[in-house]
Amino acid sequence: MIQSRRNFLRSSGLVVAAGALTACTITTNGKTTTLTLNTAKVKAYGQAGINAVTTILSVTSIATAMGAPAVAAIEAAGVTLSASLSAFASETNGSLTISYDNTSAKTRVDTLLVDLNAAAVALRAGLAAAQQTVTNGAINTAITTFNALLTVIDAFEGLLGISLTSVTTTQEATALSTLAVK
Repeated sequence: MIQSRRNFLRSSGLVVAAGALTACTITTNGKTTTLTLNTAKVKAYGQAGINAVTTILSVTSIATAMGAPAVAAIEAAGVTLSASLSAFASETNGSLTISYDNTSAKTRVDTLLVDLNAAAVALRAGLAAAQQTVTNGAINTAITTFNALLTVIDAFEGLLGISLTSVTTTQEATALSTLAVK
């Protein structure tokens, strides 16, 4: 699913529906479409994923119940996401305008979303294993953290026009707060 999403992102050119969102504006001049993203919001989404990984793995009982292979996969996804976020931040320098022919910047955004999804997939697998043995409040906290990450991903996809998100501004703010992103 993640690979097909990456292909979809690259081939779709970011749907015009994203223009209705406050974190994104779209202008068209002839055959050139330009998308301007609120980079602070995009960086917050990436940081939310990193914080979800850190928060969930910091609970010893959950990390132990997940098992070493799942923890290793989650850690690897977190490292990859962190690298994507750093590359995005470095390339954008606080602002980002993507023309459909600007493949480098567009690739940074696409990669960040793909890596955010990869971290969520790894966390989902680990949490499924942990739920079998961890029954205290820690698992509920981990699930709340994971659900906040899913909300952030949904908001990010809505920002890019990939999905018709139903995430409200309040839900997005709550999810980012849960993931300790300001």
